[in-house]
Amino acid sequence: MLAIIGGSGLTRLAILESHHRRVVRTPYGEPSGALVFGRLRGRDVVFLPRHGHAHTIPPHQVNYRANIWALREQKVSGVVSVASVGGIRADLGPGVLVVPHQLIDYTHGRRGTFFEGPDQPVTHVDFTEPYSPKLRASLLAAATAAGQPVVDGAVYACTQGPRLETAAEIERLARDGADLVGMTGMPEAVLARELGLQYAAIAVVANHAAGRGDSAHAISLEAIGAVLDTAMQRVHDILEQCVECHQT
Repeated sequence: MLAIIGGSGLTRLAILESHHRRVVRTPYGEPSGALVFGRLRGRDVVFLPRHGHAHTIPPHQVNYRANIWALREQKVSGVVSVASVGGIRADLGPGVLVVPHQLIDYTHGRRGTFFEGPDQPVTHVDFTEPYSPKLRASLLAAATAAGQPVVDGAVYACTQGPRLETAAEIERLARDGADLVGMTGMPEAVLARELGLQYAAIAVVANHAAGRGDSAHAISLEAIGAVLDTAMQRVHDILEQCVECHQT
């Protein structure tokens, strides 16, 4: 079974068939909301809105550990993250879909590991490739099958939020090699790695990052909503195909 975590613009997965909700508890507290179980193309899927069903949880307060633990307990085979981002690279403008291959973590103070506590040994996990190559390949194949263009590969910079970045901060991220900027990619990705779950992301470029393109002087929050509404329809097409590509 594939798990889908929806970000801004995807607080519900309307394409799910015969869906029902289940409230779960974890040793790390409550996840962002009830898990939504349903079927896509006849395959079982579980959906979780990262920011809650009413989009009320800011990025720095998401209980990432509870979310990933809850999904692992459902015996999922992989986790697809859908996240809205700002485009730093010139060709990554509003509406572009990207399957990132690398990330840089700029967050602070988030509970970013399951391996902590007085009875836990120090444990390191390899994070050279933060996204699962197999699940990335499934997403790319799904996009091709759906006839939806996506960009293969980009470096995702994860910032703390919830405020957007300054133009100077975006310049710094660009110098560091970042192509996209978002607020939820970490510690979600590494927590999935710690629990042995495949993890990959579809990044939806909602706007040019601060100081770039039509965001040179300010970011239009009103325009972001319209971009996401249109782009998420394309994401739906890819997710439907991914369920089949991932399990065959």
